[in-house]
Amino acid sequence: MKSALELTNVSVNYGTVSALEGVNLTIPKGSRTAIVGPNGAGKSTLMKAILGLEKPSSGHVSLLGKDENLDSLIQKKVAYIPQSNQVNWQFPATVFEIVLMGRFAHIEGWLKQPSKLDREMAHAALEKMNLQDLAHRQIDQLSGGQRQRVFIARALAQEAELYLMDEPLAGIDRLTETIIMDTLKNFQKEGKTSIVVHHDLTSLNTYFDYLVWVNRRVIASGDMTTTLTTEHYQEAYGVVDRIFLTNEGGHDGV
Repeated sequence: MKSALELTNVSVNYGTVSALEGVNLTIPKGSRTAIVGPNGAGKSTLMKAILGLEKPSSGHVSLLGKDENLDSLIQKKVAYIPQSNQVNWQFPATVFEIVLMGRFAHIEGWLKQPSKLDREMAHAALEKMNLQDLAHRQIDQLSGGQRQRVFIARALAQEAELYLMDEPLAGIDRLTETIIMDTLKNFQKEGKTSIVVHHDLTSLNTYFDYLVWVNRRVIASGDMTTTLTTEHYQEAYGVVDRIFLTNEGGHDGV
């Protein structure tokens, strides 16, 4: 089994506070992976460590089979969709301009002028996200769901192989949720990998096929059918709070 991501003994500290402790994790290539855990568990820190936005105090990160020159690889092959509250939505840019930014790493020449192909790919990404009619609208004029689809479109234009998303389904409408999850399924059909920080445990079995439980360390990881268990939930969250999971990878109710 080929891996899209490997972390070996990765730790991240903020001063004297440990955010991640000795994380060992392998994510299969072509999977739809969910990362779950309580607030403050280090899920977003894990994403940033993978991207090189947070420097690990120890450990090693390998992406798409590479462990050197990761900055260049990330620019071209790794797309990141942050939490919506981490984005400056007042940035003066149109929807099309933001999506076109996904082509930046592919644009040649010191002037970095997008080609006809770059523009065509940006328009194609907008169409896939049902945003073509909003191409010239300012980003701050969009709804939360539309904004999230803009960032997915930018990732599509980038032609990435690995997609990291930090709670992309939080606070969005049902249409956007459906579009995003259908997009992840299409990524999988193309052999691409998505890693998603997710908060709704009741939809794990529907949307994902690989699961990582996190609380400062990786508690468990594996196929959804074997890893979505009451025991792992209790270890991650401390208690079972109205959600009853089964060893078969489903849920009994809330």
